[in-house]
Amino acid sequence: MPLLTTTLGAYPKPSFVNIQDWFNIPAGEAVADPTKNWNASIEAMGEQAEEILTKGAAEVINDQEEAGVDVVTDGEVRRENYIHYHCRRLDGFDFENLTSKAIRNNAYSVPLPTIRSKVEARKTDVGFLAADWKTAQKLTKKPVKMTIPGPLTICDTTYDDFYGDLKAAGRDLAEAINKEVRALVDAGCQQIQIDEPIFARRPQEALDFGIENLERAFHGVPKEVTRTTHMCCGYPDVIDNPDYPKADQQAYLDIATTMDQAAVDAISIEDAHRHNDLRLLEIYATKTVIFGSIAIAKSRIETVDEVRERLLKALDHIDAHRLMVAPDCGMGMLNREQARAKLAVMCEAARSVG
Repeated sequence: MPLLTTTLGAYPKPSFVNIQDWFNIPAGEAVADPTKNWNASIEAMGEQAEEILTKGAAEVINDQEEAGVDVVTDGEVRRENYIHYHCRRLDGFDFENLTSKAIRNNAYSVPLPTIRSKVEARKTDVGFLAADWKTAQKLTKKPVKMTIPGPLTICDTTYDDFYGDLKAAGRDLAEAINKEVRALVDAGCQQIQIDEPIFARRPQEALDFGIENLERAFHGVPKEVTRTTHMCCGYPDVIDNPDYPKADQQAYLDIATTMDQAAVDAISIEDAHRHNDLRLLEIYATKTVIFGSIAIAKSRIETVDEVRERLLKALDHIDAHRLMVAPDCGMGMLNREQARAKLAVMCEAARSVG
């Protein structure tokens, strides 16, 4: 039986979806512009906004279907980035007065939304992702996975002017996220992914309280729903930059035992950009591992043989029914031609290993 495949979130936006995101910022413009300009981008679409966004999701899903992806996403076509799209639906965040902060272990410094008061799910907005999911699921017979930023990652990618305590801020964020998770479950979504790339950047904080807050965000999810956690190692500032800051490779090993015991079903890790010691897979004795097999920051298209060879090596360390294949992370840095080509290679390699 061939290995199953999925994608992990962001995808190149179709040209007619005029939402600037963190991947398509024109040269010389500040990285914060997508966050500041998101409302204006939506308003500029006028009465056709929902039609445009739905058409964009349809094209992105079709790309994945044609490649052969088993569990698809909507490509986050509605989002300026996967974090702030969610935060703007929570009380406690100030999107008018941004505050500069170094993020990703000081890899980048950007103006960010600021937490001014207790973070809570805004009652009038609970279910916004469920609505996005319903729209996307109507476009395909494949299961659509919805992606959500995790508490520790939100803390890293916003500015805290209220809590002064990462664990407390993360707890409130987890409870707010959980309301959206439960709304997705109630809507019928069977695949929910919470993104925590900061686990790989700050493994001790992940162990101290991050994983606990992740479990709080997933609280009450029934067993028939797949709970996925994505832990990538970071994006570069530009594509084809071989030396961009990455998480310490040891971090995956440091948190693996605890993550294997956590209340999640699947763990997504990078492997394509920088190969892991595959003994890491043996630590995951109970989880499905979503194995990053396509580089998302390199324009070069992998070959089927090289992806297949790496998957076969991985299968020396984990049972086939617990290995799933994906890109390393979201594919927003690529153009659509590159993304389609890479997904086609990935899916062909996964099918060939069965």
